[in-house]
Amino acid sequence: MPQVSVKAKLIEHAENVFRRQGFSGASVQDITNAAGVPKGSFYNHFKSKQELAAEIVRRYSGATDFSMLEDRGDRTAVESLRAHFANQAERTRSTGVEFGCLLVTMASETPSAGPEVGSAVHGSITAWIDAVAGVIEQGREAGEIRSREPARDLAAFLIDAFEGGALRGKATGDPTASMRSLDLALSVLTG
Repeated sequence: MPQVSVKAKLIEHAENVFRRQGFSGASVQDITNAAGVPKGSFYNHFKSKQELAAEIVRRYSGATDFSMLEDRGDRTAVESLRAHFANQAERTRSTGVEFGCLLVTMASETPSAGPEVGSAVHGSITAWIDAVAGVIEQGREAGEIRSREPARDLAAFLIDAFEGGALRGKATGDPTASMRSLDLALSVLTG
């Protein structure tokens, strides 16, 4: 079995540490302890905690499953949007609703996490809005979505509703909060 590199161990374990403790609450020592590597080895691979956190945000975003938005099959736009967000809700549930979505955790700490993390969060959210807005436009063309608001604004609204519900779920332990909020937001698009 090939040996896992120290950098790979740091990346693998840092996501969990950041998700559970947030950016400000996680120390380099916490990350190296979780990875089982000496603290001094951290700086051989990352110049700062901010650099690692930005890498984790990009990695998390890159692992987002957009397939339900890209290959809709026989699903309507709204069904595709709901399936995509349900997949995201399951992703959060699988890592612990009480810890919430890593993207929201990092977004909420952007002022203290610094511009490198803020840029990674901004890029991730922008890519998500773009993907959702594309399906909204398709749904509008097919007559499935009636709202005339700009597609990017509607996409941001859906994400905000979903992530706001996830934040409430994090605080209350309610694994259904994000999807209930999303369903209400989807009704605005079709109503």
